[in-house]
Amino acid sequence: MASIKADEITKILKAQIANYEQAVAVEEVGTVISVGDGIARVYGLEKAMSGEMLSFPHDVFGIALNLEEDQVGAVLLGEYTLVQEGDTVKRTGTIMSAPVGEAMVGRVVNPLGVPLDGKGPISTNQRIPIERIAPGVVDRQPVREPLQTGIKAIDSMIPIGRGQRELIIGDRQTGKTAIILDTILNQKGGDVICIYCAIGQKRSTIAQIVKTLTDAGAMDYTIVVAASATEPATLQYIAPYAACAMGEFFRDSKRHAVCLRRSFQARAGLPRNFFAVTPSTRARSVSGRRVLSPLAIAGTRRETQ
Repeated sequence: MASIKADEITKILKAQIANYEQAVAVEEVGTVISVGDGIARVYGLEKAMSGEMLSFPHDVFGIALNLEEDQVGAVLLGEYTLVQEGDTVKRTGTIMSAPVGEAMVGRVVNPLGVPLDGKGPISTNQRIPIERIAPGVVDRQPVREPLQTGIKAIDSMIPIGRGQRELIIGDRQTGKTAIILDTILNQKGGDVICIYCAIGQKRSTIAQIVKTLTDAGAMDYTIVVAASATEPATLQYIAPYAACAMGEFFRDSKRHAVCLRRSFQARAGLPRNFFAVTPSTRARSVSGRRVLSPLAIAGTRRETQ
C-alpha cells in the first residue's frame, strides 16, 4: 500500500488555494408566464431592450418587442411548441443579428445562422445587425457596372446593372428559378459572392437547388439561407433581412455580393449597393431580392402589391 505523506498533501492544498480564482457570472433571467401563437410573455426581464434576442430552452430564440411595465412580449423564432409556461428565459445582450464572415461561404444556414447542411458548426464570431438604417441618396454610388446573367437574350436586351433592382415575374413553371441559377453559375471565376435566400419553398426543392449548385462548383462562392415552408412564419419573415445583412458584410469588405431571395411572399427592406432580382409566382406577390456589388446602389424599403 502506498504511503501518504502529509507534507505533499499540504503542498498541493497550498498551491490550489494560491491559484484559486472565484469567477462570478451574473445573468438576468426571466420566466415564461404564457405562450401562444408564437408569442411568449416573460416576467422578470426588466432591463430587456427593444429588439434584443432572448434565449429560450431547446435552442429557441425570441425577439423582445413589447416592453411593458411588468412583462416583456417576445416573438419566438423557432418551434414555439417546445416552449412551455414556467421555462427560464435569458438575455443575450445583443440585438437581432446574423452571423457573417468568410466561413459562411459554401454553407446552408437558416436565418439565425444555424447550419442545416450537416457540415458542423460555423466558426465565426462576426455578426451584423439585421435591421440597419438605409443611407440617403447622396451617400449612394451610381450604377456603373453591368451584371452578366449568362443568358444572351437578357444580357443583350435588358440592361442589368449592379445596384439596381430587377423583377422576375411569371406564372409557375416558367423558368424564373432557372434564370436565377444560370446567373449564379455565370459568376464562377469572378469576385462575386452569391446569397440565395429560399423562403416558403419545400425542403426537397431547396435540396435540389443546393445539389445543382454543388455539382457545378457554385457553392464555393454561394451562401444558401433557407426558411422552408415548414419553418415558422417569423423565421420566414426575417430571412431576407438576414440575407441582406450577410451581403452587406461582403460589400463593406470590398467584395461583391449578389443576394437572391426566392419566396412566395414579399416585403423586405433592401440595403444600399445591392442588386435585386425578384422572382414571383404571381404579380400581386412579388418576391425575391438579389443583392449585389460594392459599387452600385439600390434602394430603400420596397413593397409590391
